[in-house]
Amino acid sequence: QVQLVESGGGLVQAGGSLRLSCAASGRTNIRYAMGWFRQAPGKEREFVAAISRAGGTTYYADSVKGRFTISRDNPKNTVYLQMDSLKPEDTAVYYCAASVILGTPLRYYEYNYWGQGTQVTVSS
Repeated sequence: QVQLVESGGGLVQAGGSLRLSCAASGRTNIRYAMGWFRQAPGKEREFVAAISRAGGTTYYADSVKGRFTISRDNPKNTVYLQMDSLKPEDTAVYYCAASVILGTPLRYYEYNYWGQGTQVTVSS
């Protein structure tokens, strides 16, 4: 019902910043909570941040709190992840996802639709 495409990944030095975007298409007339997850090689998928349907509530993993900011522009059907003070351990493929669950879902199984990911690499 909805397709998600991430963009904005790349290579950045530690301490730098990147802004990821996730563009949604399809049944965007239906409201979804949106989340960002990441997966490093050999690691499990990890929750990063979530934002509620209208954008009024956000939640962050402790590992990124204070450094990352999730936001959304509903008229543009786009969600963003502003990443500041990046660390090498932030290196991963970042995925956006959409959920019909109210609030800010934190678990992968609470999300219904997924993008294909964008690579973020942070060098020391």
